[in-house]
Amino acid sequence: MLTEAHESRQTGNRDTGGVASLRPAREVMDLDRLGRLHACRISFIRTLVRKMMREQWRIESRRFDLDRDGYGTAIYRVTTTEDVYSFVLFSRELDDSQRTDRVIANAWDCAFALVQGEVDAAGLEHLRENVPKQEAGRCDPGVIVLSRANRSVRNFESVVQALSEGRQPDPAQLARVGYLYRTTAVYGNGKFGIADYPKIRERGDFGLPFSAQMFTVYLLRHFSIQQAEHIAACRSAGSAVRMDARIKRYVGIGNSTGLGMAPFLISHPMLINQWLLARETALARCLEQPADRTRLDRLVALIERALQHTRETHVDDARQVRENRTLLEQLEHARDWLGSQAPGQRRLWRELSDHARAHWSLETQELLHSLLTELHPERVDELERHMGAREEYELVPDMTLDELVACIESHYDWALAIDFERPEAEYFFWYRSAEKEEPRLGVRAEDPGADREMPLDVGRRVRRCHDAVQLYRARYGGGVTVIDFLIDRPGLKGIVRRIQSMSGTTYGEIRANLLDRGMLPMHLLRCKLSFFGVTKFDPRSSRWVRITLFQGAPLVEDIGSGFEDDWSLPAMPDLPADDGRA
Repeated sequence: MLTEAHESRQTGNRDTGGVASLRPAREVMDLDRLGRLHACRISFIRTLVRKMMREQWRIESRRFDLDRDGYGTAIYRVTTTEDVYSFVLFSRELDDSQRTDRVIANAWDCAFALVQGEVDAAGLEHLRENVPKQEAGRCDPGVIVLSRANRSVRNFESVVQALSEGRQPDPAQLARVGYLYRTTAVYGNGKFGIADYPKIRERGDFGLPFSAQMFTVYLLRHFSIQQAEHIAACRSAGSAVRMDARIKRYVGIGNSTGLGMAPFLISHPMLINQWLLARETALARCLEQPADRTRLDRLVALIERALQHTRETHVDDARQVRENRTLLEQLEHARDWLGSQAPGQRRLWRELSDHARAHWSLETQELLHSLLTELHPERVDELERHMGAREEYELVPDMTLDELVACIESHYDWALAIDFERPEAEYFFWYRSAEKEEPRLGVRAEDPGADREMPLDVGRRVRRCHDAVQLYRARYGGGVTVIDFLIDRPGLKGIVRRIQSMSGTTYGEIRANLLDRGMLPMHLLRCKLSFFGVTKFDPRSSRWVRITLFQGAPLVEDIGSGFEDDWSLPAMPDLPADDGRA
């Protein structure tokens, strides 16, 4: 699970360069639509890779002390334009009975940390003592990111065996899984004694949201490939080969994510506002561009790649199977529709978006929108600088109750439209588990813990606040100020401050009742993961999902060479059947 809030240099609804027609919040912030978002050019891993390649970060192996089975210690030195970092990893033998992706695990195939500066002998021993313990250990603020991961046992062994026999791994098997390791948590922002985000926020290397976490995952990918090659060479030094670079690039890192991620979108609405505002601005800018033949051909090629990528995405979840089948059918229609169009000064991208909205699913609409952002990097990429928000919520004490009511009815009309009298409207409740302090979802009529409910019910809280304000206003008049009201109702201070602060933003509030029986938690996970830049979205239930990061991304050895930022939605490499060379 990828965790932790991040803030950057902006506050609230920062200007992203304004365009004529952003989609309205009632459309963008609908939970069903948010649950169909796809990665785009300003997703965090795309932004990170562009920065690494542009600034030519240097990543060097300082220590690779592994035994023949791949267990031991690895240290990589990372030199950026601003600083030096160390990636320190401990790999250990793990019995299959201990290998689980659940957050309750206390042992993993490897544990690792991204550390500021060089690591001396004493520092290494401190890390060796604490990093493998993860939550049970205590690291110092020199650690920026703390994480752990488990092998995909079948995939890892298959790759090692092939390399040791002088063969390249089977791309078709990699297509089914896509990674050698998957993380189960990537911690930042002060967890367990590590560096608070403000310590690194103003630095250029990791100032953008989740960039340090994403970079740590990227380094795990590099290690996983090197470890597999190392074990293969130890098994058969005479015949082992290194992995073909095309297959290396097709290797990503998996991640298992559950409900622990979901509350983030509710707890950080200003940050979510910036993410959606940047994405919607990018889309609006692209929709207004004229379509020339070169870009039209490129969009068709991107759709063809998306078709192959989707065909090669293996899922078991019945709902996602149906979604993917529909997506394939409609992407073919989109390709054929574009083939019948002629470029020119007309707004063809706008016509495509309108046609998709009228005829195709939310999944297809949002994938096409992501592909459109690939056509105009000169209009999109600079928006990555606006993906952060300094989350400050200010109470306006002298606002009158008339003004507050107008604010609620204007910006939270969606919440007032919810009928909370229906039993299904309060079916779920959110709480934290006692064992791991992780968010969980309970059924109100069946499960204990409703007395410790987390305040994720924004719609219900707004409804209750509105009702209380109306009663107070009827008694004392609309000219009474907010502070007078809160002296009488102090428990409503938090929601009043949120209403006042968020009313100045374009997006940010998810327009759904998160307690409703029909609410799908998976939509919350999908929304956040799309901004990370994930692919191979594979729901394992309505409450947790496996995904892949960095599949198709450039390798460490590619840094400093020519770079074309065109690796999203990777397709399985087509290698000759007899190609076993390095």
